[in-house]
Amino acid sequence: MPETTQLPPSTTPLSSGKERPFLQFEGVGQVFKSRTGEFEALRNINLTVSRGEFVCVIGHSGCGKSTLLNMVSGFLHPTSGSVTMQGAAIESPGPDRMVVFQNYSLLPWQTVNQNVALAVKAARPDLSAKEGAQVVEHHLDLVGLLEARHKKPPQLSGGMRQRVAIARALAVQPEVLVLDEPFGALDAITKEELQEELLTIWAERKPTVLMITHDIDEALFLADRVVMMTNGPAATIGEIMEVPFARPRSYEVIQADERYGQLRNHALDFLYRRFAHEDN
Repeated sequence: MPETTQLPPSTTPLSSGKERPFLQFEGVGQVFKSRTGEFEALRNINLTVSRGEFVCVIGHSGCGKSTLLNMVSGFLHPTSGSVTMQGAAIESPGPDRMVVFQNYSLLPWQTVNQNVALAVKAARPDLSAKEGAQVVEHHLDLVGLLEARHKKPPQLSGGMRQRVAIARALAVQPEVLVLDEPFGALDAITKEELQEELLTIWAERKPTVLMITHDIDEALFLADRVVMMTNGPAATIGEIMEVPFARPRSYEVIQADERYGQLRNHALDFLYRRFAHEDN
């Protein structure tokens, strides 16, 4: 049985001599109101994320994964509890927290270069035109899209569009990168390539990453910790699994490690036996 970490409640006041947690959920709950009544999506979420940590969140559909990350992005406020970043409550979206969606969210009438440049200009107005252009070029180079910089999104494959979205998000130099199933719509080969590229790009500045995925193998390859959610309604964090593999990583190396199979089986047991979804 692999080592796992049960989530402790994070309600202890910080002493004046202790550094504040980078990102913290304390007693977070979320209730949505509808015509048929109230729906409790999340209950008593307690989680502390360190600066530069890569955390994947997995769970069945309807377990509140997107709700959780929308609070970090500033798109949603908790009904109860608090979500703070460096001790300050997250009240609204901001360039210090960038989101990459599964559907790319690119401007189809703008070129690859223009899509990234618009984000850089809006989030980093202190840069000169030359400096901004250099930032755009550097990040397009990181994702291998310099030759496609003058193409528009409809001319690109799904994998290339997602590379643009990742380059755009990272060019802003956010402190937190929120990834909402960014590779869910891609074929297996493209998906694996982008996972490896993402780790390479992330290693350059190591922003804190929160990523939603349904793919256990993806979570074990990318993350430092895997947060496993119970089923909704009133979903909460059921368990947190530490991922022990050293970085940099390759699929070949970690899949040859006997711990990989143990961790994978433990996650499968959590999702498909202990918290099996009715659809399964």
